Amino acid sequence: MQQHIEQLFHRYQQCFVQGIQGEADLETVAGFFAESFITAWPGGVMTGNNDDQLRGVMGKGFEHYRAMGMRDMAVDHVAVHPIDPMHCVASVAWASTFERSGEAARVVRFTVHYLIQLREGSARIFGWIAGDEEAELRAQGIMS
Repeated sequence: MQQHIEQLFHRYQQCFVQGIQGEADLETVAGFFAESFITAWPGGVMTGNNDDQLRGVMGKGFEHYRAMGMRDMAVDHVAVHPIDPMHCVASVAWASTFERSGEAARVVRFTVHYLIQLREGSARIFGWIAGDEEAELRAQGIMS
């Protein structure tokens, strides 16, 4: 299970970096997610479907990060917590690099907890729980 999940997030990282470079393949990115999902963050809880609306939100997200100066996103560590043979929580430590004109590069670290299902030989994300990323970006002077 650990190997499947680590591979999933390393492929996701590659697609994310393409997205912030303006070369997003939204179909491939959407392929990391199950047909439906749940997400929780300080602003609330939301459910959604893997559809055109999700692809639109992902595209806007890449544009938003790029506009803030994000230049790289890397997996620092993946901790897999099995629930049963088909499900786990993957705690992924990310390091995002921001570079803006005239400023030194800054690395912001954060962890997201993903709900993963292994089905038919592949791993899919069906949920994620994120902390207050915006607060950390404000503390680092990246967002106001």
